Amino acid sequence: MDPINAIVALLNFVIIPATAYGAQLALGALGVTLIYGILRFSNFAHGDTMAFGAMCTILVTWLFQGWGLSLGVLPTALLALPFGIAGTALLLIGTDRAVYRFYRKQKAAPVILVIVSMGVMFIMNGLVRFIIGVDDQNFLDGERFIISARTFREMTGLQEGLAFKTSQGLTIVTAVMVVAALFWFLNRTRTGKSMRAFSDNEDLALLSGINPEKVVTYTWIIVAGLATIAGVLYGLDKSFKPFTYFQLLLPIFASAIVGGLGSPLGAIAGGFVIAFSEITVTYAFKKVLGYLAPGGWEPDSLVQLLSTDYKFAVSFGILIIVLLFKPTGLFKGKSV
Repeated sequence: MDPINAIVALLNFVIIPATAYGAQLALGALGVTLIYGILRFSNFAHGDTMAFGAMCTILVTWLFQGWGLSLGVLPTALLALPFGIAGTALLLIGTDRAVYRFYRKQKAAPVILVIVSMGVMFIMNGLVRFIIGVDDQNFLDGERFIISARTFREMTGLQEGLAFKTSQGLTIVTAVMVVAALFWFLNRTRTGKSMRAFSDNEDLALLSGINPEKVVTYTWIIVAGLATIAGVLYGLDKSFKPFTYFQLLLPIFASAIVGGLGSPLGAIAGGFVIAFSEITVTYAFKKVLGYLAPGGWEPDSLVQLLSTDYKFAVSFGILIIVLLFKPTGLFKGKSV
């Protein structure tokens, strides 16, 4: 038995990747839950908003790379990120003025806005594909690893190597900073308090003199920031391909609903629940059990509950269970 190597293998293939993926889902789910809580509809265009923000950042990153600008060991995309956020904010505010505002003034039912957001989703998806293409795009530079498997083996003398990618560390640190900044903004600033008041009781907020259009504008700007950061971090960690972000919509919505749609804390918790569930269920435990089993008892099969092809089915299954038994989610968000 070799429990230390088993722990390293779990860290390498389950815990670290799931933590990074969970942080990406949490940032995406925060954008969904803010729109639902403040603007009162489920935005099905959020996955493609992430793709658009990542695309804008990639284009500026390529420009900076052509100029020779870099951050050394860190990705140049961090320099381009503010430009991606600005471009996405302009798109979302423009879309709101051109599309959503009309239905808001008509007091349209939420289901109408959901259908409208689906139309926006297809337009955004087509726009991103038209501009940057449909293939994988590489924009990662700087150091690839904080620590590589070979370096770890040389340092520790263990058989199993631990690879901790720069993109994973960057994702975790950035997510903590963004979430802390968001909660500070919502709880400590006048604008944030206005947004929370508008979310809790729209009529009372209007009687208190809160300008609804300003609340809507600030909401879209924050959502643009969250979506762009989540999209860029996912692209750095995995790869950028427009259709991938369309597929991400299911785990992002599952994260928001599992945690409690409308609850920021729930969105964060839901992101990690979905991420750890997807990766744990689809991971082949043969190597880990091989380290733990006595000699001659190592498993012959992969010991894998589901193939990685069914990763999104895990999100869907958890979503169905939560909707059936606890529709308000773990943190008692608004009933779906």
